[in-house]
Amino acid sequence: MRGPLGAVIGKYPSSDGGVAGKGDGIIKHNRKCRDVVFLVIFIAFWVAMIVNSSFGFNQGNPLRLTYGLDYKGNVCGDRHADPDLRELELRYWVNPNQVYESGSKDNQAKLSNARTICLMDCPIPSEDSLNWVCDYPEGEVRLSVDDWIDRNYDYFADLTPDLRNTSLQLQGPCYPVIFPSVNVYWSCQLIARASNVSLRHWREMGGVNIVEDIAVDKSIHGLINSRSLVLKRYVADVGKSWGVLIVCGGILPVFLSVIWLLMIRHFVAAMPWITVVLFNGLIVSVTMFYYLKAGWIGNDSISPIIGEHDPYYHVFAREISHLHAAAVVMTAVMIISVLSSIAIVRRILMATSVLKVAAKVIGEVQALIIFPIIPYAILAIFYMFWFSAALHLFSSGRVVQNDCNTNCCAYDLKLKRVSCDRCCGYSIQYTSHIAVAIFFHLFGGYWATQFFVASSATVIAGSVATYYWARGGTSPEISFLPVLSSMKRLLRYSIGSVALGSLIVSFIESIRFILEALRRKLKVTNSAPESWFGRMVYNSSQCLLRCVGWTIKSVNRNAYILIAITGNGFFKSSEIATDLIISNILRIGKVNVIGDVILFLGKLCVSLASALFAFLMLDTHKYNIGHNKISSPIFPVLVCWFLGYVVATLFFAVVEMSIDTIILSFCQDSEEHQGTAQYAPPLLLATLNDQTEMQRLTQ
Repeated sequence: MRGPLGAVIGKYPSSDGGVAGKGDGIIKHNRKCRDVVFLVIFIAFWVAMIVNSSFGFNQGNPLRLTYGLDYKGNVCGDRHADPDLRELELRYWVNPNQVYESGSKDNQAKLSNARTICLMDCPIPSEDSLNWVCDYPEGEVRLSVDDWIDRNYDYFADLTPDLRNTSLQLQGPCYPVIFPSVNVYWSCQLIARASNVSLRHWREMGGVNIVEDIAVDKSIHGLINSRSLVLKRYVADVGKSWGVLIVCGGILPVFLSVIWLLMIRHFVAAMPWITVVLFNGLIVSVTMFYYLKAGWIGNDSISPIIGEHDPYYHVFAREISHLHAAAVVMTAVMIISVLSSIAIVRRILMATSVLKVAAKVIGEVQALIIFPIIPYAILAIFYMFWFSAALHLFSSGRVVQNDCNTNCCAYDLKLKRVSCDRCCGYSIQYTSHIAVAIFFHLFGGYWATQFFVASSATVIAGSVATYYWARGGTSPEISFLPVLSSMKRLLRYSIGSVALGSLIVSFIESIRFILEALRRKLKVTNSAPESWFGRMVYNSSQCLLRCVGWTIKSVNRNAYILIAITGNGFFKSSEIATDLIISNILRIGKVNVIGDVILFLGKLCVSLASALFAFLMLDTHKYNIGHNKISSPIFPVLVCWFLGYVVATLFFAVVEMSIDTIILSFCQDSEEHQGTAQYAPPLLLATLNDQTEMQRLTQ
């Protein structure tokens, strides 16, 4: 058996090599700063995060995630563009023949080189004449932008005969409105049904032939549904729904978590049953909302079309396919979750016994309920900065003119001539270092989250350990404010150890993410192993990595407890914690696992409630029509789900770490006193030492 920790009886070897004096206590022995190197690495990481985010703020423009570029390279809706485009948010392709050529299989033209302009509304062909959309007024055209808008973007009647002739050749500055169009995610989707009246007027005026082909429709549709634009819209949805994130991802989880802690404190016997029933109800409700938005139930499915449109015209969007897939996944998760919750019903009494111990601790150290507000406030400030920087990083890049060889001549009002040199379209150029910056930002956000959660858990563990080793709070040596004392020890001695532990978890999860992305890519390209041995190694490696990740998280949690108690470094604390658990696995294993399951279900209840309320808020008029319309509720709901889980983890750590800290302290106490714990509270002794009751509960 290992040497005793027993500083509580004056035998603990202090961190400076001496022996702690009698009565100093295991929590109060002399300590040293641990894992300082990793603290330096963490500080350097924060400096790099600030520099990386500064690059995003300087180079990014979140408008690029939603709106397209015009023929000058301006972002539609940008008030700093020339001219001012703050009200002109819709991208419209003015030359229908260029759109057709980009969709034709026999042509090398690209839609990115077709001439586009930013408008307030998608143009509609006239029923008795021919409407025009003209370039922004400049040069010889003496109109203000406001007058141009009031005239429905049409100044064809004011053009000179020469300019009218170039317009009839589809070289501008004015272009005919032949096809109807509809607003699909802030791009005017041309519908390949030419207006007979407009087309007749066009031909009577001597205009060049305009091709009427379904390629006009398919070309724009393919661009709008490209993977890159779908991803940009998803990221933009998070920015547009910031109010939902604050309410459902920040305020609501705090309220629900505090309510849950108070109910654990006063109604501990009923809480496991309430948690299981509430969990099943919430997961069924969230699954049904996915079915509603996917259009499989009712008539409330998402629509890619913004504003009023022809009810007989339907547009398919990739976002709907993603919702269908999400609904299927949630159905499988719902079935597994309901069956699993039914399977643990018989063991809920065991969880009740363990939760009673945590409730006793919370009642004695009441500051524990309030403490999570501190890491929550810090994390909330961090997330505001992180999400803002993420939006700018995802939208960073340089707007450059394309290098094209297609026939794209157009009249330049400033040069007063038809130009074939500067008529190619514009696109946003992304470089490899932007992808690295985005990945670093994602990794940094995950590491910071793990760090704050780990710091909170360590402070709670130190507070609870103080309670345990002071005989349940009866000793006059217990700190008046154990939470503040534990925070002081963390910041003074152990912050580097917490940085190391959170880094290990983040590193393992990042490798898992990369391997999973590679696996999906291989599956798509049919490059996955074909032999049975290759498939076995391929799949078992994924399973092994998941097991390693789960084990690392479990070891980390127990290591934080020993860090708070002993002041050792991360690796030494992990070794001691693992040894204690292995030595007492038969005694506490089933009890601790069932308690963790109930706590996990409780965290899921909070996060599912956050997701459910996010669905309800996103279903309002504000997010379904107009400027703030989101393309899909998937990303905002998932972000609220994640934020709700993180907030619940911060608050539920009060119960979770209380149980784990007391059980580990109990194990060490028993080892030092020949199997009989001397410092354990009576309630804990009754729970863990009653072998008859334990056998009955675990059968």
